[in-house]
Amino acid sequence: MAIIASNFKTNHTRKSTASFINNVNDYLNSSAIKSEVYVFPSSTSFDSFNTVSNLTLGAQNAYATAKGSFTGEIGTEQLDEFAIKTILIGHSERRHVLGESQEETAKKFTFYSELGYKIIYCIGEPLEVKQQGIEQTLEYVYEQFVGIDTNYENLILAYEPVWAIGTGVTASNTDITSIHSVIKSKISKPLLYGGSVKVANVAEICALDGVDGALIGTASWKVEDFKQIIENTKDL
Repeated sequence: MAIIASNFKTNHTRKSTASFINNVNDYLNSSAIKSEVYVFPSSTSFDSFNTVSNLTLGAQNAYATAKGSFTGEIGTEQLDEFAIKTILIGHSERRHVLGESQEETAKKFTFYSELGYKIIYCIGEPLEVKQQGIEQTLEYVYEQFVGIDTNYENLILAYEPVWAIGTGVTASNTDITSIHSVIKSKISKPLLYGGSVKVANVAEICALDGVDGALIGTASWKVEDFKQIIENTKDL
């Protein structure tokens, strides 16, 4: 059973998010889809939706706090209002664009794992590391597990090579399977692939050994495309 997740990033409004969620929910219900489906909208679009059990809303980010004086952040008080118990942690845009260190990332992971949240934990290497070869790539990826409890029961991993996110360049099947096989041999958790996953390639990617689903950005923002992605992977 595939795990399919949409990361809205800084896209969609409250109104369009509600339309998207309700549309996907109706599709999952009417087609009796069993895949695990996650949607991560912007925090301004959180709401209480009546969804089927395999459609889950999550937060793209939150601070390691219940509440407090952290300008521009949200904490569990805001998440609890909408019964959100799922969060993305470690996304490359948090690491590379917003400068979150591994120490900060691990602190966030520990905080939310202690509260029992479902965590999709993201790892991946930039192009200059990939170009140094598989040994350096794995070393870089392993460093992203420092301070992370990989035995945490509510953990899903997502391997997203930074050079493939939003660039239109998808990692080759060999790139994907070589990294996934090593990670899976060390950590027995579901492992998603992310990085320029599209309607056209999602079934092939999700059918690869060691790939349990996909975390998708750009290609998931149109609801018809996202439904087609779920359709294309429903029998895997």
